[in-house]
Amino acid sequence: MPIAIVYTIALVIASLINLNGVPSLGSSFDDKIYHFIAYLGLGFLWITYLKPKKKKRNLVIVFLCLILFGVVLEVMQHKLNPNRTYDTYDLIANCLGVILGTLIATQISRYNLK
Repeated sequence: MPIAIVYTIALVIASLINLNGVPSLGSSFDDKIYHFIAYLGLGFLWITYLKPKKKKRNLVIVFLCLILFGVVLEVMQHKLNPNRTYDTYDLIANCLGVILGTLIATQISRYNLK
């Protein structure tokens, strides 16, 4: 779990500071790709480390907490840093990343349990 905690703290910091010099991926939606990848990692790490699959209700709770975390962080970056803005598409990328990260983690967990 320490990796999930460190990753989450790093994601909070990266979301709230000015990020200059981030490498371009050569598309007009680089930011959305970065959001998607960051939250895919977040979802994967927390689902992997908490292993809520044993009880479906716990999986749903962890999943919803990660989605809420993405929403709160998107709003916070807008409120706390005048150089950052709220973007609904960033929020969608966050949610899609959590969904895919959760699906990957649960499939790996399911495969490892068999």
